[in-house]
Amino acid sequence: MTAPNEITPAQLARRIGLPDAPLLIDVRLPEDVARDPRQLPAAIARDHRGVVGWAPALAGRTAVVVCQHGQKLSQGTAAWLRHEGIAAEVLDGGFAAWAAAGLPLLRPDRIPPRDAQGRTLWVTRARPKVDRIACPWLIRRFIDPAAVFLFVAPAEVAAVAERFGATPFDIEGVFWSHRGPHCSFDTMLEEFGLRTAPLQRLALIVRGADTARPELAPQAAGLLAASLGLSRMYRDDLAQLAAAMPLYDAFYRWCRDAVEETHDWPAPGPAS
Repeated sequence: MTAPNEITPAQLARRIGLPDAPLLIDVRLPEDVARDPRQLPAAIARDHRGVVGWAPALAGRTAVVVCQHGQKLSQGTAAWLRHEGIAAEVLDGGFAAWAAAGLPLLRPDRIPPRDAQGRTLWVTRARPKVDRIACPWLIRRFIDPAAVFLFVAPAEVAAVAERFGATPFDIEGVFWSHRGPHCSFDTMLEEFGLRTAPLQRLALIVRGADTARPELAPQAAGLLAASLGLSRMYRDDLAQLAAAMPLYDAFYRWCRDAVEETHDWPAPGPAS
């Protein structure tokens, strides 16, 4: 049984990817990171020695602190965060327990450089429909909750990427784009190492909607219809992205928890 203010890897895995997921704070020592540089999805690295300085910025957040084994570094950091009024838990067993359970770990060499505020910066074509909404949803939920997205004229994506240090995606000739029959969302799952069953199921729906192959999944036509409707409801691409985030949250929860559930009418009556 876990101690108070601790969370097991299995419990944390159920919370990652949800809109109210806790902030994951990785306080592993440099030598531990050197041995295994992978990181938990959406985790941010912080030095435990500087907690007095960076804790106030987390006011109002919930957090889970991760060190190598869930001992002194995460226990002390979480206790300090709670002193600051931040609801903080410790990952039971730490990074080692998470890795031993075979839970998803990100490849750090695939995460773009962060700006001075610790955010990744991405750029793509304006007027998104499917892939250019699905990818930002994936990044915000599993890679970098604070990621910044720039939507610009198609002809300017490459130049904006160069001038502003942004990572281009979902355009021809870049790393984060379509590969064969797969779309950019598929590429991100593969390259980041996020090949979980729910995300792979969601990827099939996204691929069917994005590449005009609704036969890939019955839900693809519905996702395309909702995406096209949203694109006509919002002139501002960032407003459209904000409105679409709950749509992808709902599809993800269906992929994770509800694929076997059905709904019928009329409701069955009481047993005779």
